[in-house]
Amino acid sequence: MLAARIIAEALKSTLGPRGMDKMLIDSLGDITVTNDGATILDEIDVEHPAAKMMKEVAKAQDDEVGDGTTTAVVLAGELLKEAEELLEQNIHPSIIIDGYRKAAEKALEALEKIAIDVDLEDRETLMKIVTTSMRSKAVSLAREHLGNIAIDAVKQIVEERDGEIIADVDNIQIIKKEGKSLEESELVKGIIIDKEVVHPGMPKRVENAKIALINCPLEIEKTEFDAEIRIRSPEAIKAFLDQETEMLRKMVERIKNAGANVVFCQKGIDDIAQHFLAKEGILAVRRVKKSDMEKLSRATGGKIITNLADLKEEDLGRAELVEERMVGEDKMVFVEGCKDPKSVSILIRAGLERMMDEAEKSLLGALKSKNPVLKQRTFYNLGNTYYKMGKLDNAIKSYISALKLNPFDKEAKKNLEMCLKQKKQNKSKNNKKEKNKNQQKKEKQKQKEKKQNGDVKQQLQAVQNELKKLLKKNMQKKKGKGGGSVRDW
Repeated sequence: MLAARIIAEALKSTLGPRGMDKMLIDSLGDITVTNDGATILDEIDVEHPAAKMMKEVAKAQDDEVGDGTTTAVVLAGELLKEAEELLEQNIHPSIIIDGYRKAAEKALEALEKIAIDVDLEDRETLMKIVTTSMRSKAVSLAREHLGNIAIDAVKQIVEERDGEIIADVDNIQIIKKEGKSLEESELVKGIIIDKEVVHPGMPKRVENAKIALINCPLEIEKTEFDAEIRIRSPEAIKAFLDQETEMLRKMVERIKNAGANVVFCQKGIDDIAQHFLAKEGILAVRRVKKSDMEKLSRATGGKIITNLADLKEEDLGRAELVEERMVGEDKMVFVEGCKDPKSVSILIRAGLERMMDEAEKSLLGALKSKNPVLKQRTFYNLGNTYYKMGKLDNAIKSYISALKLNPFDKEAKKNLEMCLKQKKQNKSKNNKKEKNKNQQKKEKQKQKEKKQNGDVKQQLQAVQNELKKLLKKNMQKKKGKGGGSVRDW
């Protein structure tokens, strides 16, 4: 319990409008400054099992809601503190656990009563939910701008599955580039690829793009077995090279015949293939990450092809604009103007790396905070819960006091009475045993003292007898010599 409470106490000072940031230094000397509970616990190395459970509490809260990690850990710490007081009163842990569960049920009932229905078109309410998660962060000054970006991003990727409205945050790509200010962060209704165009002769801007997504190399594949070819003339060497060139030219022709003018390749592109693509005016990007390829497919509506022979016009994705731009010190390819994209990108700009990291965490928290709202179409005003009804706080407190005075139901009351009765009986037995033990001790002490007194009396009697004998002898000697009487002696 102590280990878990120490974790909660460490996070308590970061909570609320007066919460302070913590500076964390890892074993490599990297410095992290944050007040985000999940980040702090990620950076802390914890060995104690109970403390690890507190980390799991924060992780579960972060994955499910995206915000409230510090509150969850602090609340868990306070519940442990109250439980410890109850344990000191000899209340069994199973009773405490049972009561906490009942308290949670009561709290949920209270929350359901004051839940507010949310319309996905109600931008004002959504903005309140989103900005709440950013209010205590370092990016609070730009929370309105970032909140608008988060709402637009989620509304763009939201979809219905089996009657449920789901917004998968993994379909939102977040790109960070140092420079400019947070206010210049933007939402791109498409995808940003952190690569550059492979050949300088290729166009840097393509409008009304038809995009081929290829998951195979535009290169001559090497054989899987070793072979030796003997060439006796220069013409044979030229024939081999010409054959390779012809194979690459046919690959490019297949792409051109399908109608593509933009190529994103997950594998490599041979230099000769690059030349032919540039000659045909096709923009190409190579070694695109698998996750980016999947996002491109969802954004443009294109199909990822693993064999060029299968490439058809209906497999191509569509976008209004594909353009290479300079962002900071790097070149990036922007795919914009996609028709109803189910994957979008957020470009974060800030002057400091720390501010970019904080903005990313805040945006992720804001994006995740809307998931419960989208699933349940409701949200809970916790301030209203505490201030107007006080049900959540009171439900937990009432159980803690109930264990001492007034349990929720008859079963809890019966269990408590049994515990108190057993405690009283045990106390009575212990008192009786203690009393008997004290009596036996007193009797033993008396016997010992009596024995000691008897021994002293016997010794005194022996001394008196010896003295009498000596007196008698001396008197007899004195009489024989004509001495005085016994009184003289």
